Amino acid sequence: MIEKEVILSLQEENKLLRQLLTKRDDKILQLETRTLELTEQIHILETKIHSLQIKKDSSNSSKPPSTDISPPKRNQSLREKSGRTSGGQFGHKGKTLQMTAFPDEIIEINPNYCNKCGCNIEGSESHFEAKRQVIDIPFIQYKVTEYRRNSKDCPQCGHKQESEFPKGITNHVQYGPNIESYVAYLSVRQYLPFNRLKECMNHFFKIDMSEGTIDNILIRMSKKAQPIYDRIKESITQSKHGGSDESGVKVNGIKFWIWVWQTMLSTYITYSASRGMKTIDSEFPNGLENMILNTDRWAAQLKTKTAGHQLCFAHILRDANFVDKVDKLDWAKRLKEILKRGLELKKQQSEYSKDNPLVIELEHDLDVLLHENIPKELYKTSHVLQKSLLNIVIVYSLFYIIKILRLTIMLRSVL
Repeated sequence: MIEKEVILSLQEENKLLRQLLTKRDDKILQLETRTLELTEQIHILETKIHSLQIKKDSSNSSKPPSTDISPPKRNQSLREKSGRTSGGQFGHKGKTLQMTAFPDEIIEINPNYCNKCGCNIEGSESHFEAKRQVIDIPFIQYKVTEYRRNSKDCPQCGHKQESEFPKGITNHVQYGPNIESYVAYLSVRQYLPFNRLKECMNHFFKIDMSEGTIDNILIRMSKKAQPIYDRIKESITQSKHGGSDESGVKVNGIKFWIWVWQTMLSTYITYSASRGMKTIDSEFPNGLENMILNTDRWAAQLKTKTAGHQLCFAHILRDANFVDKVDKLDWAKRLKEILKRGLELKKQQSEYSKDNPLVIELEHDLDVLLHENIPKELYKTSHVLQKSLLNIVIVYSLFYIIKILRLTIMLRSVL
């Protein structure tokens, strides 16, 4: 009887111990789970801290070099080091100043006395030894031309016939076409603000020109250039390949945008208060239907009606540089490698067929990379860049599918 009670007591004690062990195991499991959660949170926080330490500049984003941290540094090139020394390479022909065969002025330099004995040799015959040339700009002095309008009496009928001033001479005193052209050049091409342009004209030519006069000259010159401006725009419209971008600028203290459309031969620039489709529709109502348009991933640019879109490799490479520094994930490195492979193929051959093995391989590798799983919580910047590129691929795949379907329906209705 006693033995039975002891056994029951031991069994009860064993049961309690098992319950305690189970609770301990559950507690350990909870602690391990919590440890994993905290470890993951620490990793996320460390990544965020690291990303905050990585500042965006011209080498890893679309920011201009002027916004880089002080002291200003040179714009960081996306090109890899070639291993060659800087400067001119072996075999490169240098360029130096060349003498002209027809100088504007020749000055003969003759000795007048002998340095050895002091004899006067001024009247002796001279012999050519060597020559040197100096290229310089003469002192610039503006020239005033006065036009006098005269009259004559006709000997036959007595009519007083007055002459006319030349075309363009409309005021009592005015600036000539060369000065107006120079003002336009300094303002538009050399980007001199009005105050410095006024100072330049005064220092170089002793012409005291007001800022209001400069403004009037630029308005007149812009009207003269309008037909050329329109032809440039038409050239852009007809081009098959081109690029576009927009950049913020202050106009009278208000934020505006400078828009540019460019081909190999033409550059069309305008400014607008809008960075959206309003500007594109205003400048190109029918879009650029002939063009493969190269842009960054700005939504308004991608909505432009074109024959096709090409993403700017330089923008993607800079974004990949930033992602690489922030996340320390090899995904960005592999993206850059694929882009560089594409650039190398383009250098070797201008065009490839869609069924070319090299093209198929490149597209396959890019497709795999864009569909690779990147945990958003751990690698946010890589995830955002991947999603951005993938969305563009999906949108334009659907766009071309819809385009083909519409064409098919249209052909069927005709047939």
